[in-house]
Amino acid sequence: MALVILTVTLNPAYDLTYRLPKFEYGAVQRIPALEQRVGGKGINVARVLTQLGHDCVAMGFADAAFAEEAGRELPVDIVTALPRVRRTVVISEADGTTTGLWEPGATLDDPHAADVLRQRIADRLPRARGLVISGSLPGGVDPRLPADLAKLAIAADVPVICDVDGPALIAAAKVSGVVLMPNEDELQTLTGFPARSAQDVVDTVQPSLKSGVGAIIATRGRDGLVGAVRGAAWSAAPSESVTGNPTGAGDAAAAALIAGLAALPKIPRDFPAQLEWPNVVLPGWLRAPELDWPALLADVVATSAAAVARPVAGEIDMDLRTALIPEVRLLPVHNWLY
Repeated sequence: MALVILTVTLNPAYDLTYRLPKFEYGAVQRIPALEQRVGGKGINVARVLTQLGHDCVAMGFADAAFAEEAGRELPVDIVTALPRVRRTVVISEADGTTTGLWEPGATLDDPHAADVLRQRIADRLPRARGLVISGSLPGGVDPRLPADLAKLAIAADVPVICDVDGPALIAAAKVSGVVLMPNEDELQTLTGFPARSAQDVVDTVQPSLKSGVGAIIATRGRDGLVGAVRGAAWSAAPSESVTGNPTGAGDAAAAALIAGLAALPKIPRDFPAQLEWPNVVLPGWLRAPELDWPALLADVVATSAAAVARPVAGEIDMDLRTALIPEVRLLPVHNWLY
């Protein structure tokens, strides 16, 4: 069987995009253009991975109607345990201004759904090259579930990214070897401190790296990202500002990152470790000599920017991505704690 990348969407959504010349607050407006499709962060990651030429399976929770519709577009393995699927609305104006309205998710109606999902993911991990767990949680889900799924991947020596928030992020940060992708607000949730600069990011993530997190890729909107690993950190930003719809830019970044990690060759678990903190053993893929973080971060930034240029989440402008990669501005960020 072909090796695949797995994506997990625990709280999916029907994504609606309203296109207006200008949004008038407090006024009745007719919508000249509407787009609706199945979505959620992991679904969008899977879409971008498909554009990049990777086989993937979109997993998670939903209802039967959503699972059927998603299955017409992507390979899916969805536990149908939600009574309904929420909606997210993006109002996109002609000047690039976007407004998002996110509904809360429903509560799982099957108390055993999480166990079913764990088992399905465990069954697929031996044939997987990567796992991405992203987005919010519906009601009735233990916030430790993303961490539990990440542990399964680490045990199988499969690269895993957690792009989650709140208590789920705190729990995921306790998984040795996991890669975290917080935005600015989520990073403050994790560290307890605001990070106004690249140096701030590097300073505040040190405890997480010391405790075993494999890497932290902190996304910073138009300012690109800061990537921190043991012994090194870089800021990466696009060479030009891309206007459009930023919804889904983080999902595109996660897709590029897992694609790069999934391409690394398997190496023995006893491969010599370098730059590790005491009592922390990293997964083999994080110690691969072929892991070129600066090149990978440039790809992540360019792919994220190429998503902004597309009208809906889950798509990237492939030509723009190709043009942006060599132009990404990469700078090392130093920290005396290394």
